[in-house]
Amino acid sequence: MAVMQEFKEFAVKGNAIDLAVGVIIGAAFGKIVDSIVGDLVMPLVGKLVGGLDFSSYYIPLAGQAAGLTLAEAKKTGAVFAYGNFITILVNFIILAFIIFMMVRQINRMKKETPAAPAEPAPTPEDVVLLREIRDSLRKN
Repeated sequence: MAVMQEFKEFAVKGNAIDLAVGVIIGAAFGKIVDSIVGDLVMPLVGKLVGGLDFSSYYIPLAGQAAGLTLAEAKKTGAVFAYGNFITILVNFIILAFIIFMMVRQINRMKKETPAAPAEPAPTPEDVVLLREIRDSLRKN
C-alpha cells in the first residue's frame, strides 16, 4: 500500500507531468523535423549534388541483384543502408540546432529579466532609538 501512495505522489508531482508533456510534444516535434528533412531539405541537397536520393543508397551485403530498391534489397538480405543513415544524421543535426536555438533564447530571456529591486529592510527598533538619543545629545 505504501508503494502505491508513493507512486501517486510521484505521478502528480509537477516534474512528472512536465516530463510527460515534454515527451509527447517532443514526439510530435520529431515528426515535424522528419518531414522537414525528408520532404524539404534532403530533396534540395539531392538536387544540389546531381539529383541523388540519399535515402535509397545502400551496399548489398547478401549478394542482392543490382537495381533493387532499398525495401526490396532488405527483404532479400542484409544491406548497408548508408543513405538512410545520412538522412537521419541530417535530421539529428537540424533537431539539435533547433533545440540549441531554443535553449539559447530561453537563457537570453532569463538574463534580460532584471530582478526587482529589493526594498531595504526596516531599520531595527533599537537602532532607531539609538539614533534618536544621538540626535537629542547633539542638540544639547
